[in-house]
Parts: sequence; C-alpha cells; structure tokens
Amino acid sequence: MDRNLPIGIFDSGVGGLTVYKALHERLPNERFVYLGDTARVPYGTKSLATVERYAVENSKFLEALGIKMLVVACNTASALALPAIRRAVNVEVVGVIEPGARAAVRETPNKRIGVIATEATVQSHAYRQAISAIDRSAEVIEQACPLFVSLAEEGWSDTPVARDVAVQYLSNLNAETLGALVLGCTHYPILRKVIADVVGEGVVLIDSGQATAAEVKTFLKQSDLAHSDTSALYQERHLCDDLDHFYVTDAASRFAKVAERFLGVAPTILEAVEIWGNDELRSH
Repeated sequence: MDRNLPIGIFDSGVGGLTVYKALHERLPNERFVYLGDTARVPYGTKSLATVERYAVENSKFLEALGIKMLVVACNTASALALPAIRRAVNVEVVGVIEPGARAAVRETPNKRIGVIATEATVQSHAYRQAISAIDRSAEVIEQACPLFVSLAEEGWSDTPVARDVAVQYLSNLNAETLGALVLGCTHYPILRKVIADVVGEGVVLIDSGQATAAEVKTFLKQSDLAHSDTSALYQERHLCDDLDHFYVTDAASRFAKVAERFLGVAPTILEAVEIWGNDELRSH
C-alpha cells in the first residue's frame, strides 16, 4: 500500500465532517477524500440491508479513487455494516464505535457509561455490545437524541431551543448516574457545550471521532503507512484546503453551507457524484 495515498472517509451526510476535522488536526501530513451520501441521508431510519448496500457502494467508490485506508464516520453504518464493508474492499476499515467504546471504558473509573446517538444506533445496541466486550461489568445507559442532528445542521447549537431539547433528552443523565457520556453521532460534538452544561462537569464527554482519529494515527504508524512529507505545503495546511477532496451525492451547496458552520470554512474542492447500485459512477 502506497503511504502517499489519501485516507477515505464516508458519512451519510455532513456529520462526518467532525470526524474529518479530528483526523485533520491529529494527522496534518495526511490527505483526505470525503464522501457525504447526502442524497440518501438519513441512514438511521433505513433497514439493515439498505444501510449495508449504501455503505458498500460508498466504500467501493472511495476505494476506486485510490485510498490507503477507510474511516466509516457514520455511526449507523459502523453499527450495522462494518462486516459487509470489510468483505467488499481491500483496505483497512475503521469505524467509530469501537474506538469510542474503548475510550469510554478507559475514561470511566466508576464503569457507568451513557451513550447518546440516533435511534438506529441505539436500537442496534452497538455501543453497549462494544463496551461489554471490553468490560463486562460496565453499566451502559442509552438514549436516542434525534433532534440534535437538525439543531446542529441549522446552526442552532448554542441557543435556548438547543438547551431545552438537551434538558428533555438528558435530564436523567448526570454525574450521579454516569462517569462518562459517549457522543455517539457525528453531529453531537457540535452541541458539546450545551450537552456539557446540562449533564454537568462531573461527566466526561467522549467524542468518538477524536477517539477514532487517535487510533487511526496509531494504525498508520504501526503499519508504516504514515505520510512523511514535511514540506512547507503540509506545514501550512488548513481544513478543507485543496489537498483534500470532497464528494456529495446531492445538494452540494447545502453541504458547503453546513460545512462552513461546522468547520468555519467551506471545502475548496467539492464535487457532486451519483453512485449507482451497479457501481457505475457519473459526475456532474
């Protein structure tokens, strides 16, 4: 595998940009190719078979571009489709759930862990299973918070409305019941401040994207796949610059607008593509 190839990232939409940001900050010498499946979002309401199909199509698209590893930023796809993805592509595949689970166990001495996520991720119990596989004595409390996605995308993350919604979802989750809370959806780090205010200082917030970025860095080093270019070009990098390429399956202008809300800057290179079930791709 060529260490100079980029890292592929896909998400059902724009939420995975928080994972992209975490990877970019931790791995400034790497290039990234991001696919947001904005034509078929949300994945959280889809069946297992449909999520698997979408995830495999996304993964094959990125593999065909030439990548050295694949990060599945979408929690729903990580929960439901990782085995299918790994069968379909010939690169290392990393999801966000297992790194988030490992970080939660590591950061929670009292073994009481909360998980907030989409309804599909909560119903899959993927985080509960991943945490239990690490520490069977850990107690896991799961809570779906679907409205957080819309609040993040609309730029309402620091408003009274967001606070009211957070109180409704999280009123039973605090330092008396939890040691840590996993932000089990890529949108939720955008609402980190309001979530922290509601659950209180005693609860450690676990960002699965940050945990994933740390593990990706370790994997690249151990596999001798880290990009070693330290030229001025890489030393002066910034988010969404022209070394990173972004693709969406629909609504490119909305993606760029929300990306600017999430990251403070819109992608320099953004292209819309259509991904068909027979793996034919058409750019437009």
